[in-house]
Amino acid sequence: MAEWVKEYQSKLVSPEKAASVVKSGDWIGYSYGVNTVPALDRALAARAPELHDVQLLAGVSTRPHAVIMADPKGEHFTWNCTHFSVIDRKYYDMGRAFYVPLKYSEVPRYIRDNVRIDILMVQVSPMDKHGNFNLGPTISHYRASADKAKIIIVEINEDMPIAHGGYGHYLHVSEIDYIVEGGHTGMPQIPSESSDEIDQHIAKYVLEDLRDGDCLQLGIGTMPNALGQQIAQSNLKDLGIHTEMLVDSFVDMVENGQISGKKKQIDPGRIVYTFAGGTQKLYDFIDNNPQVAGYPVDYTNDRVIASFNDNVVSINNALEIDLTGQVCSETIGHRMISGAGGQLDFVDAAYNSNGGRSYICMASTYTDSKGKKYSRINPLLTLGAVVTDTRSTVQYVVTEYGKVNLKGQTTWQRAEKLISIAHPDFREELIREAQRLNVWRVSGKR
Repeated sequence: MAEWVKEYQSKLVSPEKAASVVKSGDWIGYSYGVNTVPALDRALAARAPELHDVQLLAGVSTRPHAVIMADPKGEHFTWNCTHFSVIDRKYYDMGRAFYVPLKYSEVPRYIRDNVRIDILMVQVSPMDKHGNFNLGPTISHYRASADKAKIIIVEINEDMPIAHGGYGHYLHVSEIDYIVEGGHTGMPQIPSESSDEIDQHIAKYVLEDLRDGDCLQLGIGTMPNALGQQIAQSNLKDLGIHTEMLVDSFVDMVENGQISGKKKQIDPGRIVYTFAGGTQKLYDFIDNNPQVAGYPVDYTNDRVIASFNDNVVSINNALEIDLTGQVCSETIGHRMISGAGGQLDFVDAAYNSNGGRSYICMASTYTDSKGKKYSRINPLLTLGAVVTDTRSTVQYVVTEYGKVNLKGQTTWQRAEKLISIAHPDFREELIREAQRLNVWRVSGKR
């Protein structure tokens, strides 16, 4: 212990001293999820006038960043984002953020093989007696970033929970170059978004398919949250968790007795995730809890690894789907809204799991700022929309009007099924467009 304390003291510096090592042109692995670096962020922002072309690699922002406020025109820092939160979307609308197209399971390999990282800045828990700094709720790709970085700077948050692993969930003092004590900076509080009647209705369609012993992955958004709440109030038992993001609703399921994990084939009895975000209830649940196992994303999201578990059930949101089954979950037209994340990873993993099922869920319509209603089921994807899930990978699609399985279906069967769960106001128009696109069977013509 004394040896590690001595090394700790030799590397302890002010935020300003740590930020002083940044040079123009550097690539910096920056904040991701709830692992923010507020002290380093302020110190780096103060250096904006003297720096140019500094590239920040970040994602899923949960706190505003001083570097953006100090550089509103993007003359000094570029925000390169692997997944958009509401905050990142604001940066994008300011012309300050650029998206990194990805498959989340591959991010550690991208970093090792394709991405330049000169400096890693990461928030950690206080050092333990063995010289380890825990990464808390965000394991994700930090191990790969640490392996690649020339300089590693950690910022200590006294309030960060200690996460069990897995592996790749800590850094050792011997590999760190600079240590900054950030004090008690709290954890970002992310309340569950309120679900509406449509979300609840969609969730019920999925809930009726769930079985005791299923292994769950829930995506981000109001509908997965609604389903999590319904599961927590159900009679289901012995459910397992192998997910990408851990949220509050999983804690509710544990407390209400739905989760045991004993039916899982890998990590039995353990709740597996790669990053977490929610309220203090979630962080308290993670803290020093051996039931919870944080892993790098190339473990949690790897199709082969995840599908070793039987009965994997994947539930994710989407923004739009065309009549052949192509799913867009990232953009409205060309405008970035979110990101690919691990949706395709788990769509694939669930279908390749013995007894697994994958669900893409969405309200049948959305309304724009002028009050005009649009269908989310369209003949073709909107111009500029990206394909998140190819049509061959999509299994169940669910709206408030029903649930259909697209696997093994012809183009005309897909069109019929998807139109059957579209909003009634748009079905006749969709049929006409299906005829025009030659995906409507002769016997089905009106």
